[in-house]
Amino acid sequence: MKLGIVGLPNVGKSTLFNSLTKAGAESANYPFCTIDPNVGVVTVPDERLKLLGDMYQSKKVTPAVIEFVDIAGLVKGASKGEGLGNQFLSNIREVDAVVHVVRCFEDTNVVHVDGSISPLRDIETINLELVFSDIEILERRIAKTSRGARNDKTLAKELALLERIKAHLEEGNLAKSFETEDEDEAAWLQSYNLLTYKPVIFAANVAEDDLANDGADNAHVAAVREFAAKENCEVFVICAQIEQEISELDDEEKAMFLEDLGLQESGLEKLIKASYRLLGLISYLTAGEDETRAWTIKVGTKAPQAAGKIHTDFERGFIKAEVVNYKDLLEHGSLSAAKEKGLVGLEGKDYVVKDGDVILFRFNV
Repeated sequence: MKLGIVGLPNVGKSTLFNSLTKAGAESANYPFCTIDPNVGVVTVPDERLKLLGDMYQSKKVTPAVIEFVDIAGLVKGASKGEGLGNQFLSNIREVDAVVHVVRCFEDTNVVHVDGSISPLRDIETINLELVFSDIEILERRIAKTSRGARNDKTLAKELALLERIKAHLEEGNLAKSFETEDEDEAAWLQSYNLLTYKPVIFAANVAEDDLANDGADNAHVAAVREFAAKENCEVFVICAQIEQEISELDDEEKAMFLEDLGLQESGLEKLIKASYRLLGLISYLTAGEDETRAWTIKVGTKAPQAAGKIHTDFERGFIKAEVVNYKDLLEHGSLSAAKEKGLVGLEGKDYVVKDGDVILFRFNV
């Protein structure tokens, strides 16, 4: 999974990126500090892996990972080359979802690029830049498609779609609110990789005082939540400054620190849960002496395709899958003990994999 982090300058974006990835992207109280997109890979915290790894005494425990891409702070006019311009927008065309960091804290020491705190205005500024960037992409596509559309019905149909999407965006709408008329149109729209078609998670960056009650008393957070609900986006509340402090601690210190703050989980854990929900992802597990590992798949994935995540041969030569819920496996201490209790299923090609399944694939190629 790949997530792109966007936001206006000085909203806490690079601070958040640093804390999530410990990659040390430079962060400073002025715009355009992040000159190149920074990329960091983060492991997905998963208690199930540790427990299974201990049970099997695995030589290796491999969690799922998320790749974060930190994009330089966008400003009004970025799509026209203002600030550091549109070059950064191309860096998030390949991501699965956009994490939009929105400033919801007051601090006279940290200047706001527009002079005051207004999350909805900030969201609109970023959205407009993404819309303008998408219109440019569509214009290039229209020019290319129109050359062959006269003599090709399929290209003529696609050209009509491109022009309808462009008109939709020119009215200030996002591509994800565009309604396609058939499967062809839906497939084409997806293939254009438009920024405003991607799922969005809003990270409401608050002061430490607003963290314990999840921003319940913060009017800025309330405004972001209301906006996100209309747009079918996820929201999570974070204090980037606190996240940076947490990132310096070991697991035991982190747990104590979170407890002192009255928090159940870190911002990273909130973000991962939000992104898994938004993208419809789950993890299944494989476990043994050599390795215990988490594999990320889409909700609704069937056993052969899940096997294909490990190796294409597993999918091609799929025979059966031995499946047990991780809780049952841990409770009984071994696969054979779980089998004796009738808790291990032998599943075929139509089995839909569930979150927390521990699977042993049988295949033959």
